[in-house]
Amino acid sequence: QVQLVESGGGLVQPGGSLRLSCAASGFIFSSLSMNWYRQAPGKERELVASITSTGGSTNYADSVKGRFTISRDNAKNTVYLQMNSLKPEDTAVYYCKTQRGIAHYWGQGTQVTVSS
Repeated sequence: QVQLVESGGGLVQPGGSLRLSCAASGFIFSSLSMNWYRQAPGKERELVASITSTGGSTNYADSVKGRFTISRDNAKNTVYLQMNSLKPEDTAVYYCKTQRGIAHYWGQGTQVTVSS
């Protein structure tokens, strides 16, 4: 079955960096686009970044452009989210997500807290 397992979250000071990883299994990783979403307390889940199956194209939410970078390693079945210049408003649970046909698959999420 499809599994997505996020890691790399934690507590970081404003201006700091974190790299999130999402390890995928149960499907042909190189065939599907991958996404990072986040959900802050009391807010709706929002799309942060997307990457196509080959990694040739990426998209970002306006709020993270220039600070976050999504990438993937198809040999390792892993997608990454490099987060730089973190702000308190980046605090959220970050989720990895993919879609195959009409089925949507989510990881369990990893908490990112930006605070001094």
